[in-house]
Amino acid sequence: MATLLHIDTSFNGENSHSRAVTAAFRKAWEAEHPEGTVIYRDLAAEPVPHLGAADLDAGGAAAADRSPEEPAAFESRGRLIEEAERADVILIGAPMYNYSIPSTLKAWLDQVFLVGRTAIAEHPSLAGKRAVVVASRGGSYREGTPQFGNDYVENYLRLILADVFGMDVSFITPELTFAPHVPAMAELVPLFEASRTESFAAAESLAKDLAVQLVA
Repeated sequence: MATLLHIDTSFNGENSHSRAVTAAFRKAWEAEHPEGTVIYRDLAAEPVPHLGAADLDAGGAAAADRSPEEPAAFESRGRLIEEAERADVILIGAPMYNYSIPSTLKAWLDQVFLVGRTAIAEHPSLAGKRAVVVASRGGSYREGTPQFGNDYVENYLRLILADVFGMDVSFITPELTFAPHVPAMAELVPLFEASRTESFAAAESLAKDLAVQLVA
């Protein structure tokens, strides 16, 4: 049965645009895979630890060579890696915070980034898996906008997920999410609404397409 690892990171709860779109993807996915498995992590509600020296040292050492403290430190890291390895598709909600990803998502990536296994390996263990990233942002960072070039969400996640982990990554980008709440952006509300509609449609379509590919 197909397995989806669903990760949310927004701290905005029911008001989150990234959570709304990841929920739409998951709903369409579950409709196609009623017997499938969903592993869910809400990193805003239950953040994973930041990577520490013991985690790093244990990750690079053989089990027999680890210090007494290192096995416990590595245990939770191992679980996170195994969850990612079990998944057929990894769905990530990654809202832009101050031009970059949430620190909770960076902590998760640091835990999963293990040299010789998931990264910098002859055959990275996540290679070939599909990743879907919902990268919402308050403004627009498209070419021709004043903020073009200041997006450190998509370029960073593409580097880690695609280039390092070897995953096949798709991005869905709900943008201009501040428009309904910032008077100076009022004229951009129609563009926000169009982006939101397109994002929901893309999430549902991609979930169904991936479901078909996995069954085939």
